[in-house]
Amino acid sequence: MDSPRVGYLGPEGSFSHEALTLMGSVIPVAGATIADVLSAVARGELDQALVPLENAIEGTVSATIDGLVFDHDLVIVQEIVLPIRMHLLARAGTLPEGVTRVSSYVHALAQVRGYLASLPHAEIVETTSTSQAAIDVAASTEPFAAVGSALAAELFGLTIIADDIADHDANATRFVLVGRQAIAAPTGTDRTLIVCFQDADRPGSLYAILGRFAARDINLTKLESRPTKKGLGEYCFVIEFDGHVADDVVADCLADVQAHLSRVKFLGSYPVTGEAAREKRDEVSDARRSATAWIEELRGRIRPKD
Repeated sequence: MDSPRVGYLGPEGSFSHEALTLMGSVIPVAGATIADVLSAVARGELDQALVPLENAIEGTVSATIDGLVFDHDLVIVQEIVLPIRMHLLARAGTLPEGVTRVSSYVHALAQVRGYLASLPHAEIVETTSTSQAAIDVAASTEPFAAVGSALAAELFGLTIIADDIADHDANATRFVLVGRQAIAAPTGTDRTLIVCFQDADRPGSLYAILGRFAARDINLTKLESRPTKKGLGEYCFVIEFDGHVADDVVADCLADVQAHLSRVKFLGSYPVTGEAAREKRDEVSDARRSATAWIEELRGRIRPKD
């Protein structure tokens, strides 16, 4: 079987490219933007795409979530969590205090705000990716610098003139692999992502949605609202939770939610990194069983009617 063609936010040397190297036997295909690689998968030009979904510092990557929610019918089949180390890259001989321009992808720049504040004379410029910023710096004779990866420095002949410049040590980005139709097989440590659209904004509507998950002991791992782009104040809810659509309790919950909303969009059930999801589900289930046993013990002490 031929290796799948997998798109990523290029050029090579980006953090997306670095995450892709963890996947094994694939044919990497660089795209200019996240929208480009998602569109290429939707058109069948690529088999899959690996795109950033969430960063530990800056949160959700809007280009990815909006592309999945509004623009394409694609399915997440896997996640990859990549620890992120941000560096300041420049041509050999450049000193940080002499840098007159720093460029990078908007999310990368946002993750190093504190360090950039120490370069008050440097112009800050957004580029389409961290690796494109490195290419631009390598091609210039000016004292420019890029925020990017060690891989980009190696590929484009740059020097790391300041290392680990992110504002927080525990920086990581969650990437998701998306395809067209097939849903990943359940593994026991899975999550599911859906989008809930409402007919109208009514008091208690979000509570009614979330109550269906709580009633089934389904642990929510992410909840955010996104503007529907149909008018100011109109939102949909993006909900991620532990479990797989193949699980009976998850399927029952999704059917219940779907029956009470105008539309529910399924964005995938996929294996997560590590054992955290399984451990959390076990904790919730144990707590529920303990609570049920407590209630049953109390009921057992009720005196019968005379």
